[in-house]
Amino acid sequence: MDVSNLLIPAVLFFALGFLAQGVKSDLKFPPELAKALSIYLLIGIGLKGGIELSHAQLGEAVEAVIAALVLGFGLPIVAYVILLAGRLDKLNASAIAAHYGSVSAGTFLTAIAYLNAQQITYESYPVIMLAIMESPAIIVGLLLARFSRGSATHQDENARENHMGELLRDAFTNGSVILLFGGMVIGFVVKPDSLSTITPFFSTLFMGALSLFLLEMGMEAGKRIGEFRRVGWFLVAFGVLMPLIGGAAGLLVGHYWLGFGMGGTMLVAVLGASASYIAVPPAMRLAIPEANPSYYLTLSLGVTFPFNVIVGIPLYHYFAARLTGG
Repeated sequence: MDVSNLLIPAVLFFALGFLAQGVKSDLKFPPELAKALSIYLLIGIGLKGGIELSHAQLGEAVEAVIAALVLGFGLPIVAYVILLAGRLDKLNASAIAAHYGSVSAGTFLTAIAYLNAQQITYESYPVIMLAIMESPAIIVGLLLARFSRGSATHQDENARENHMGELLRDAFTNGSVILLFGGMVIGFVVKPDSLSTITPFFSTLFMGALSLFLLEMGMEAGKRIGEFRRVGWFLVAFGVLMPLIGGAAGLLVGHYWLGFGMGGTMLVAVLGASASYIAVPPAMRLAIPEANPSYYLTLSLGVTFPFNVIVGIPLYHYFAARLTGG
Protein backbone atom coordinates (compact mmCIF):
# COMPACT_ATOMS: atom_id res chain seq x y z
CA MET A 1 0.00 0.00 0.00
CA ASP A 2 1.69 3.17 -1.27
CA VAL A 3 0.60 6.15 0.84
CA SER A 4 2.28 8.50 -1.66
CA ASN A 5 -0.66 7.75 -3.96
CA LEU A 6 -2.68 10.08 -1.70
CA LEU A 7 -0.56 13.03 -2.84
CA ILE A 8 -3.13 14.16 -5.39
CA PRO A 9 -4.59 17.67 -5.47
CA ALA A 10 -8.10 16.68 -4.34
CA VAL A 11 -6.88 14.96 -1.15
CA LEU A 12 -4.35 17.70 -0.42
CA PHE A 13 -7.07 20.35 -0.72
CA PHE A 14 -9.07 18.38 1.86
CA ALA A 15 -6.00 18.46 4.15
CA LEU A 16 -5.66 22.21 3.52
CA GLY A 17 -9.24 22.85 4.61
CA PHE A 18 -8.74 20.69 7.70
CA LEU A 19 -5.53 22.57 8.54
CA ALA A 20 -7.23 25.95 8.07
CA GLN A 21 -9.73 25.04 10.78
CA GLY A 22 -6.98 23.66 13.02
CA VAL A 23 -5.08 26.96 13.01
CA LYS A 24 -8.35 28.93 13.37
CA SER A 25 -7.94 30.71 10.04
CA ASP A 26 -10.57 33.24 8.99
CA LEU A 27 -10.97 31.35 5.70
CA LYS A 28 -14.64 30.92 4.85
CA PHE A 29 -16.32 29.03 2.06
CA PRO A 30 -19.44 30.57 0.46
CA PRO A 31 -22.38 28.25 1.29
CA GLU A 32 -24.00 28.74 -2.12
CA LEU A 33 -20.77 27.82 -3.88
CA ALA A 34 -20.60 24.57 -1.89
CA LYS A 35 -24.13 23.70 -3.04
CA ALA A 36 -23.31 24.60 -6.65
CA LEU A 37 -20.21 22.39 -6.59
CA SER A 38 -22.24 19.48 -5.19
CA ILE A 39 -24.77 19.84 -8.01
CA TYR A 40 -22.03 20.05 -10.64
CA LEU A 41 -20.18 16.98 -9.32
CA LEU A 42 -23.29 14.82 -9.00
CA ILE A 43 -24.42 15.66 -12.55
CA GLY A 44 -20.91 15.03 -13.87
CA ILE A 45 -20.61 11.61 -12.32
CA GLY A 46 -24.16 10.73 -13.35
CA LEU A 47 -23.41 11.65 -16.98
CA LYS A 48 -20.25 9.53 -16.97
CA GLY A 49 -22.17 6.60 -15.52
CA GLY A 50 -24.93 6.97 -18.13
CA ILE A 51 -22.44 7.07 -21.00
CA GLU A 52 -20.72 3.92 -19.72
CA LEU A 53 -24.08 2.28 -19.04
CA SER A 54 -25.11 2.75 -22.68
CA HIS A 55 -22.36 0.26 -23.57
CA ALA A 56 -23.13 -2.15 -20.71
CA GLN A 57 -25.16 -5.34 -20.41
CA LEU A 58 -28.66 -4.98 -18.91
CA GLY A 59 -28.32 -8.15 -16.82
CA GLU A 60 -25.13 -6.91 -15.17
CA ALA A 61 -26.76 -3.55 -14.40
CA VAL A 62 -29.72 -5.25 -12.72
CA GLU A 63 -27.33 -7.39 -10.68
CA ALA A 64 -25.51 -4.25 -9.51
CA VAL A 65 -28.83 -2.71 -8.44
CA ILE A 66 -29.70 -5.82 -6.40
CA ALA A 67 -26.24 -5.79 -4.78
CA ALA A 68 -26.71 -2.10 -3.90
CA LEU A 69 -30.05 -2.85 -2.24
CA VAL A 70 -28.53 -5.72 -0.24
CA LEU A 71 -25.74 -3.45 1.03
CA GLY A 72 -28.11 -0.51 1.59
CA PHE A 73 -30.54 -2.54 3.69
CA GLY A 74 -28.00 -4.83 5.36
CA LEU A 75 -25.25 -2.49 6.58
CA PRO A 76 -27.53 -0.29 8.77
CA ILE A 77 -28.72 -3.39 10.60
CA VAL A 78 -25.12 -4.46 11.26
CA ALA A 79 -24.33 -0.95 12.50
CA TYR A 80 -27.42 -0.94 14.74
CA VAL A 81 -26.46 -4.24 16.38
CA ILE A 82 -22.90 -3.00 17.06
CA LEU A 83 -24.18 0.26 18.56
CA LEU A 84 -26.61 -1.57 20.84
CA ALA A 85 -23.78 -3.87 21.94
CA GLY A 86 -21.94 -0.70 22.96
CA ARG A 87 -24.96 0.22 25.12
CA LEU A 88 -26.04 3.18 23.07
CA ASP A 89 -29.75 3.95 23.36
CA LYS A 90 -31.97 2.63 20.55
CA LEU A 91 -33.04 5.95 19.02
CA ASN A 92 -29.51 7.31 18.70
CA ALA A 93 -28.43 3.89 17.38
CA SER A 94 -31.21 4.03 14.75
CA ALA A 95 -30.17 7.50 13.56
CA ILE A 96 -26.46 6.65 13.38
CA ALA A 97 -27.10 3.29 11.67
CA ALA A 98 -28.98 5.02 8.85
CA HIS A 99 -25.89 7.10 8.04
CA TYR A 100 -23.71 3.99 7.72
CA GLY A 101 -25.96 2.22 5.24
CA SER A 102 -26.19 5.25 3.00
CA VAL A 103 -23.28 6.63 0.99
CA SER A 104 -20.96 9.61 0.77
CA ALA A 105 -20.70 11.11 -2.70
CA GLY A 106 -17.62 13.06 -1.53
CA THR A 107 -15.80 9.86 -0.57
CA PHE A 108 -16.83 8.21 -3.84
CA LEU A 109 -15.58 11.18 -5.87
CA THR A 110 -12.29 11.17 -3.98
CA ALA A 111 -11.91 7.47 -4.78
CA ILE A 112 -12.50 8.19 -8.47
CA ALA A 113 -9.85 10.93 -8.33
CA TYR A 114 -7.49 8.41 -6.71
CA LEU A 115 -8.11 5.87 -9.49
CA ASN A 116 -7.81 8.47 -12.25
CA ALA A 117 -4.49 9.71 -10.83
CA GLN A 118 -3.12 6.18 -11.21
CA GLN A 119 -4.85 5.60 -14.56
CA ILE A 120 -6.80 2.65 -13.20
CA THR A 121 -9.96 1.81 -15.13
CA TYR A 122 -13.23 0.91 -13.40
CA GLU A 123 -16.72 -0.31 -14.28
CA SER A 124 -19.64 2.13 -14.56
CA TYR A 125 -22.00 0.10 -12.37
CA PRO A 126 -20.79 1.53 -9.01
CA VAL A 127 -22.25 4.87 -10.16
CA ILE A 128 -25.68 3.21 -10.36
CA MET A 129 -25.08 1.69 -6.93
CA LEU A 130 -24.17 5.14 -5.56
CA ALA A 131 -27.59 6.47 -6.61
CA ILE A 132 -29.49 3.41 -5.36
CA MET A 133 -27.85 3.30 -1.91
CA GLU A 134 -28.96 6.80 -0.87
CA SER A 135 -32.47 5.71 0.10
CA PRO A 136 -32.63 2.16 1.60
CA ALA A 137 -30.64 3.11 4.70
CA ILE A 138 -33.04 5.97 5.45
CA ILE A 139 -35.93 3.50 5.29
CA VAL A 140 -34.14 1.10 7.65
CA GLY A 141 -33.36 3.94 10.06
CA LEU A 142 -37.01 5.01 10.12
CA LEU A 143 -38.21 1.45 10.74
CA LEU A 144 -35.66 0.87 13.50
CA ALA A 145 -36.71 4.11 15.19
CA ARG A 146 -40.36 3.14 14.95
CA PHE A 147 -39.76 -0.20 16.64
CA SER A 148 -37.45 1.41 19.20
CA ARG A 149 -40.10 3.78 20.43
CA GLY A 150 -42.24 0.88 21.53
CA SER A 151 -45.97 1.22 22.16
CA ALA A 152 -47.79 4.44 21.37
CA THR A 153 -51.37 5.63 21.28
CA HIS A 154 -53.38 4.87 18.17
CA GLN A 155 -53.51 8.55 17.29
CA ASP A 156 -49.77 8.92 17.63
CA GLU A 157 -49.29 5.80 15.53
CA ASN A 158 -51.43 7.15 12.69
CA ALA A 159 -49.66 10.51 12.78
CA ARG A 160 -46.31 8.76 12.72
CA GLU A 161 -47.30 6.61 9.74
CA ASN A 162 -48.30 9.69 7.74
CA HIS A 163 -45.04 11.32 8.79
CA MET A 164 -43.10 8.24 7.73
CA GLY A 165 -44.80 8.22 4.35
CA GLU A 166 -43.61 11.77 3.70
CA LEU A 167 -40.08 10.87 4.77
CA LEU A 168 -39.99 7.80 2.53
CA ARG A 169 -41.11 9.92 -0.40
CA ASP A 170 -38.41 12.46 0.42
CA ALA A 171 -35.82 9.67 0.57
CA PHE A 172 -36.55 8.63 -3.00
CA THR A 173 -36.89 12.19 -4.32
CA ASN A 174 -33.81 13.52 -2.54
CA GLY A 175 -31.94 16.06 -4.66
CA SER A 176 -28.73 14.04 -4.89
CA VAL A 177 -30.67 10.95 -6.04
CA ILE A 178 -32.52 12.99 -8.68
CA LEU A 179 -29.28 14.52 -9.97
CA LEU A 180 -27.45 11.20 -10.17
CA PHE A 181 -30.33 9.35 -11.84
CA GLY A 182 -31.11 12.32 -14.11
CA GLY A 183 -27.49 12.60 -15.20
CA MET A 184 -27.35 8.88 -15.90
CA VAL A 185 -30.54 8.97 -17.98
CA ILE A 186 -29.23 11.92 -20.02
CA GLY A 187 -25.85 10.24 -20.54
CA PHE A 188 -27.62 7.02 -21.54
CA VAL A 189 -30.16 8.36 -24.06
CA VAL A 190 -28.35 11.31 -25.71
CA LYS A 191 -26.30 10.57 -28.81
CA PRO A 192 -22.49 10.93 -28.51
CA ASP A 193 -22.41 13.81 -31.00
CA SER A 194 -24.80 15.87 -28.88
CA LEU A 195 -23.03 14.99 -25.62
CA SER A 196 -19.71 16.16 -27.03
CA THR A 197 -20.90 19.77 -26.71
CA ILE A 198 -20.99 19.55 -22.90
CA THR A 199 -18.36 16.88 -22.26
CA PRO A 200 -15.47 19.36 -21.78
CA PHE A 201 -17.42 21.18 -19.07
CA PHE A 202 -18.05 17.97 -17.12
CA SER A 203 -14.65 16.34 -17.72
CA THR A 204 -11.90 18.96 -18.05
CA LEU A 205 -13.15 21.05 -15.12
CA PHE A 206 -14.22 18.11 -12.97
CA MET A 207 -11.04 17.65 -10.91
CA GLY A 208 -10.75 21.37 -10.20
CA ALA A 209 -14.33 21.48 -8.92
CA LEU A 210 -13.69 18.37 -6.82
CA SER A 211 -10.63 20.03 -5.25
CA LEU A 212 -12.72 23.04 -4.20
CA PHE A 213 -15.46 20.75 -2.88
CA LEU A 214 -12.97 18.80 -0.76
CA LEU A 215 -11.43 22.04 0.53
CA GLU A 216 -14.87 22.89 1.94
CA MET A 217 -15.34 19.36 3.27
CA GLY A 218 -11.97 19.53 5.01
CA MET A 219 -13.07 22.73 6.74
CA GLU A 220 -16.33 21.09 7.84
CA ALA A 221 -14.51 18.01 9.13
CA GLY A 222 -12.09 20.25 11.05
CA LYS A 223 -14.99 21.90 12.84
CA ARG A 224 -16.06 18.52 14.27
CA ILE A 225 -12.75 17.69 15.95
CA GLY A 226 -13.70 19.51 19.15
CA GLU A 227 -16.86 17.44 19.48
CA PHE A 228 -15.04 14.13 20.00
CA ARG A 229 -15.38 14.45 23.77
CA ARG A 230 -19.15 14.59 23.42
CA VAL A 231 -19.53 11.49 21.28
CA GLY A 232 -17.27 9.34 23.48
CA TRP A 233 -14.49 6.96 22.59
CA PHE A 234 -16.80 4.04 21.83
CA LEU A 235 -18.48 6.04 19.07
CA VAL A 236 -15.14 7.26 17.74
CA ALA A 237 -13.99 3.63 17.56
CA PHE A 238 -17.27 2.76 15.82
CA GLY A 239 -16.60 5.53 13.26
CA VAL A 240 -13.42 3.69 12.28
CA LEU A 241 -14.57 0.07 12.71
CA MET A 242 -17.81 0.35 10.73
CA PRO A 243 -16.11 1.60 7.54
CA LEU A 244 -13.76 -1.37 7.72
CA ILE A 245 -16.71 -3.75 8.06
CA GLY A 246 -18.61 -2.05 5.24
CA GLY A 247 -15.48 -1.90 3.10
CA ALA A 248 -14.86 -5.62 3.59
CA ALA A 249 -18.47 -6.36 2.60
CA GLY A 250 -18.04 -4.16 -0.48
CA LEU A 251 -14.84 -5.96 -1.49
CA LEU A 252 -16.57 -9.33 -1.28
CA VAL A 253 -19.64 -8.12 -3.19
CA GLY A 254 -17.59 -6.34 -5.86
CA HIS A 255 -15.22 -9.23 -6.52
CA TYR A 256 -17.08 -12.47 -5.78
CA TRP A 257 -20.64 -11.46 -6.60
CA LEU A 258 -20.34 -8.82 -9.32
CA GLY A 259 -17.00 -9.96 -10.75
CA PHE A 260 -15.58 -6.44 -11.09
CA GLY A 261 -11.95 -5.66 -11.77
CA MET A 262 -9.67 -3.92 -9.31
CA GLY A 263 -11.08 -0.41 -9.86
CA GLY A 264 -14.73 -1.42 -9.71
CA THR A 265 -14.18 -3.64 -6.67
CA MET A 266 -12.46 -0.81 -4.85
CA LEU A 267 -15.36 1.56 -5.62
CA VAL A 268 -17.91 -0.92 -4.24
CA ALA A 269 -15.76 -1.17 -1.11
CA VAL A 270 -15.82 2.63 -0.84
CA LEU A 271 -19.62 2.62 -1.16
CA GLY A 272 -19.89 0.05 1.65
CA ALA A 273 -17.42 1.94 3.83
CA SER A 274 -18.76 5.48 3.48
CA ALA A 275 -21.30 7.27 5.65
CA SER A 276 -23.77 9.90 4.47
CA TYR A 277 -23.41 13.48 5.66
CA ILE A 278 -25.73 15.19 3.15
CA ALA A 279 -28.92 13.21 2.50
CA VAL A 280 -29.43 11.35 5.77
CA PRO A 281 -28.82 13.99 8.51
CA PRO A 282 -31.83 16.18 7.63
CA ALA A 283 -34.06 13.10 7.33
CA MET A 284 -32.97 11.81 10.74
CA ARG A 285 -33.29 15.26 12.29
CA LEU A 286 -36.91 15.34 11.17
CA ALA A 287 -37.81 11.71 11.82
CA ILE A 288 -35.88 11.09 15.06
CA PRO A 289 -35.74 14.43 16.90
CA GLU A 290 -34.82 12.57 20.10
CA ALA A 291 -31.45 11.57 18.59
CA ASN A 292 -28.43 13.79 19.23
CA PRO A 293 -27.26 15.40 15.95
CA SER A 294 -23.74 15.92 17.31
CA TYR A 295 -23.39 12.13 17.46
CA TYR A 296 -24.21 11.29 13.87
CA LEU A 297 -22.76 14.45 12.31
CA THR A 298 -19.47 14.15 14.18
CA LEU A 299 -19.18 10.47 13.32
CA SER A 300 -20.00 10.70 9.62
CA LEU A 301 -18.19 13.95 8.83
CA GLY A 302 -15.59 14.27 11.60
CA VAL A 303 -14.45 10.64 11.92
CA THR A 304 -15.47 8.37 9.04
CA PHE A 305 -15.03 10.79 6.13
CA PRO A 306 -11.42 11.79 7.02
CA PHE A 307 -10.59 8.17 7.87
CA ASN A 308 -11.79 6.99 4.47
CA VAL A 309 -10.04 9.77 2.55
CA ILE A 310 -6.70 9.39 4.33
CA VAL A 311 -6.54 5.69 5.28
CA GLY A 312 -9.53 3.82 3.84
CA ILE A 313 -9.19 4.49 0.11
CA PRO A 314 -5.58 3.26 -0.21
CA LEU A 315 -6.46 0.34 2.09
CA TYR A 316 -9.45 -0.72 -0.04
CA HIS A 317 -7.29 -0.34 -3.15
CA TYR A 318 -4.63 -2.61 -1.64
CA PHE A 319 -7.11 -5.38 -0.84
CA ALA A 320 -8.96 -4.98 -4.16
CA ALA A 321 -5.62 -5.45 -5.92
CA ARG A 322 -4.90 -8.56 -3.84
CA LEU A 323 -8.32 -10.04 -4.58
CA THR A 324 -8.26 -9.36 -8.31
CA GLY A 325 -4.55 -9.96 -8.87
CA GLY A 326 -4.10 -6.36 -10.03
